[in-house]
Amino acid sequence: MIVEIECLPMPPGSGRSPYAHVEAAIAVIQESGLKYEVSALGSTFEGDPDVVWPLVRQVHEAALAAGAKSVVSIVKLFEAREDETTMSSLTSKFRVVR
Repeated sequence: MIVEIECLPMPPGSGRSPYAHVEAAIAVIQESGLKYEVSALGSTFEGDPDVVWPLVRQVHEAALAAGAKSVVSIVKLFEAREDETTMSSLTSKFRVVR
């Protein structure tokens, strides 16, 4: 399963760390051990559905636990029965090495 999640906490952080609540959500993904990528507007990760589904909730709730007053998470999910699609197989032809 492949997931893209964008967490929009309010506020996104605090005075010294303006994106602390977003970074807390990203840290949950990093600590999961799953393959992931962070982009400017969201994070993508892939793994077994039994691991991915609870992780989506943990990522969302991490922003609240970090001190956000509220959070909206926008989630996209991809899953196929017999397809071996990965993040790399979907994006590798677009990656440019400079």
